[in-house]
Amino acid sequence: MSDLDAAGCPAAPRLVGREEDLAFIQSFLTDSQVQGAALLLQGEAGVGKTAVLESVARDAADQGIRVLRANGVQFEADIGYAGLNQLLVPLFDEFDVLDSVHRDALRVAVGIGSGPVPDRLLTSTAVLLLLRTISARTPLLIVVDDLPWLDRATNAVLGFVARRLVGSRIGFLAASREGAGSFFESSGLTEHRLEPLSDVSSAELLAQAHPDVSPAVRRRIASEARGNPLALVELPRALTAEQRTTLAAIPSVLPLSERLQALFASRVAGLTDRCRELLLIAALEGTGDLASIEAAGAGRAVVDDLVPAEQDRLVTISADNRRLSFRHPLIGSAVVELATAADRRRAHEALAEVLEDQPERRAWHLGEAAVGPDETVAALLEEAAHRRLRRGDALGAVTALTRAAGLSPAPADESRRLAEAAYIGVDSGGELEDASRLLARLAHPETGEESLHAAAASAFLLINKDGDIDTAYRLLVGAIESGEHGWDAADAALVEALHLLVLLCWYGGDPRLWQPLLRFLDRLTPETPDLLWVVVRTFADPARTGPEALPRLAKLTATVGDDPTRVIRVGTASVFADRLGDFRWATRRVIEQGRAGTAPVRRHLGALMHLGLDYFHLGRWQDAADLAEEGLALCEDHDYRFFAWYFQYILASVAAVRGDAETSDALTEEIVRWATPRGAFGARFFATHARALTALGRGDYQTAYRHSCTLNEPGTVAPYLPIAMWGALDLVEAAVRTGREKEAAAHAAAMRDSAMAALSPRLELSVLTAEALTAPGEESVVLFERALALPGPERWPFDAARVRLLHGERLRRLRATSEAREQLAQALKGFQQLGARPWVTRTAAELRASGQSAPDAARPRAAALTAQELQIAALAATGLTNKQIAERLFLSHRTIGTHLYQIYPKLGITSRAALRDALSALEDSKDV
Repeated sequence: MSDLDAAGCPAAPRLVGREEDLAFIQSFLTDSQVQGAALLLQGEAGVGKTAVLESVARDAADQGIRVLRANGVQFEADIGYAGLNQLLVPLFDEFDVLDSVHRDALRVAVGIGSGPVPDRLLTSTAVLLLLRTISARTPLLIVVDDLPWLDRATNAVLGFVARRLVGSRIGFLAASREGAGSFFESSGLTEHRLEPLSDVSSAELLAQAHPDVSPAVRRRIASEARGNPLALVELPRALTAEQRTTLAAIPSVLPLSERLQALFASRVAGLTDRCRELLLIAALEGTGDLASIEAAGAGRAVVDDLVPAEQDRLVTISADNRRLSFRHPLIGSAVVELATAADRRRAHEALAEVLEDQPERRAWHLGEAAVGPDETVAALLEEAAHRRLRRGDALGAVTALTRAAGLSPAPADESRRLAEAAYIGVDSGGELEDASRLLARLAHPETGEESLHAAAASAFLLINKDGDIDTAYRLLVGAIESGEHGWDAADAALVEALHLLVLLCWYGGDPRLWQPLLRFLDRLTPETPDLLWVVVRTFADPARTGPEALPRLAKLTATVGDDPTRVIRVGTASVFADRLGDFRWATRRVIEQGRAGTAPVRRHLGALMHLGLDYFHLGRWQDAADLAEEGLALCEDHDYRFFAWYFQYILASVAAVRGDAETSDALTEEIVRWATPRGAFGARFFATHARALTALGRGDYQTAYRHSCTLNEPGTVAPYLPIAMWGALDLVEAAVRTGREKEAAAHAAAMRDSAMAALSPRLELSVLTAEALTAPGEESVVLFERALALPGPERWPFDAARVRLLHGERLRRLRATSEAREQLAQALKGFQQLGARPWVTRTAAELRASGQSAPDAARPRAAALTAQELQIAALAATGLTNKQIAERLFLSHRTIGTHLYQIYPKLGITSRAALRDALSALEDSKDV
């Protein structure tokens, strides 16, 4: 009855997800060395009991404990004392420690002596005496696997021994499959149930055992395995090479490996034909709806035929909601595995007949029942795919379109459907390898709509791999220009291609890239779709064209709905107009759906980007950093390497305003190093903005001015470069502080003449502040007051505190000391609440210069570090890098960076170099 579960984590240095179980067993083992103890492990087949026993036995041996082992073997179950023979083989030479009566009885029982068969009590007592005598010299651990398969006599002896270990140095650890009958008497003994692995541990084990399997396929396997380690390890082995990387290629019911067949199929094979037929219908039906299952089986089988499966605990039937459920999904897989192809087709046909009112499910069953090309079924599947896409089920849409392509009689229809599946895969699904394979299958490239989908998918794959923005851009522009779409604004493929072209223009960071796109929009008939029109005006050159789109944007945000693609595109239109807060709830919902695996990965990434930027401007810096970390992990998991720079920018900006220049510089350098050879100059401009913030924070105004001028030429708000609006005030401040009054005034005027102030209240705050910085005397005070009188400037706490600092500085120089102190005190409070260390230092110095001593405000508050933060800080203080610390603590290096962001403000420092002294001061303060 072997669980076959030793492979739960073969040859691994640790058992994934079993830390708590092993800790519990270890505490038992420690106690057993002193006073004796017995523990029984229970768990479903394949849950990893054998692997746990192996780990415990290995650790015990390392601690000098002598381990005795026995494994239940089915073909030895009828041989008396066969298990005892296994267990005591290492002790045969030590039987002489017993008196002659017990020694001889034991020798006969295990088959190495001759004589009359000993009494069982005598044998049991002999075993107990032998173990106690030997354990007096060396602690013993008895490890027994598959207890129910041990012979009856051995079970009786072990039950006798296990209840008489108190006061000895003997531990007893045995494992048994849940629900299996056994002759072992376990009453009164401690039992520990080995639960299935958690979702997180399941994902880790799958990634460790099968790194070549795509994330989407891993998620499908994890959902079927339900935390069963053997299933997690074995299910991928039954997949073909294509199925391991392409979710769409996987059948609706997963195939089983030989080991899983041995575990599950054997329990199904003995059922009656009628019972197996209903189980097959249930497995293929998928929802467990008993009415549908009965209807599909009508005339051949009835519900009463399922009684044997219920009695064998293969299924449960709920009388309340009329649902059938398999005890484990792999039982359903075993049922399908044992059925013939004809049986499966007949079941699918029967289900399609009873699901007339559910077109998506009916189309799927018809597709599975089809044996050759069928355009009617292919069209139904294509329609079902579009329904799934509207619900946000991108991977389901890809699967349906791929199946539709396979059933398409005409090569043109096959290519069109494959191309659309590939585009959805890269644009939403998160499975780039799938998309590459689908594109490779386009044996009949066509023109028009299908070529647009293919070109868009190819362009996306190109920028994400080793290609460059310019090549991808030219590929897509060429496909749009040569397409046979007639510039019809209702052409879905054309509109999708134009949305992608918007992003490529933006990534490229070159104003010239936008001209073909603008010409294309002018040619659309009857007119450009609202969402595309608004995106172009608020995302391309919002400093000039953004305000005219605001009324339409307001309508879009008010009716954003629940389509993840629409939510993200409305978010794209809202980023530079500062309207992300108008539908924050929808963005959060996409993130929640993405975490649950019900939203497309690309949309999940987009929502993380948008909410991260939103939180940064709201002063929720740690939340922004957490979302950025999540986004980076998602990019890594799904190989969306192109989008990592978005999240690196957010992290770099958070580090900049917190004063962690070292981290911010490292992140921006990584962005620039990646973006430059690919021509992703848009990403490089974002890195430049973060660098300017870092330089301003540390008072390096020359460097800040240089970086700011990379974004904006003084006197011009750079066209088609939206991030230039965010860096405009930085340029003016840096110019003023470096004596470049002319350049500062010119840029303030350019900001005033642009549409920035009409686009967003936050940007209007920047415009008025820039004007105030460059205005003389009392005029500047009036402008500062106008800026701070705008509705709700505190919604953007960093921006507001920064304006108050600049206002306070100007007031102090105008000798309005009392008013200056008021503004500076408010600025200081805002910066402290944010943890903006460099600005806290600057503001405190300015406040002192005004004659007001503010030692409490200026001095960093010694907030207590958590145990983990203290550990990380201590390691960082020794000079270890984030990566080295991460390896020691089994965390990601990005998690270490996030913790350091939190640690610096608590210790009142701004860099790693100050950690050692800060920790010493913290220790000294504890001693006082």
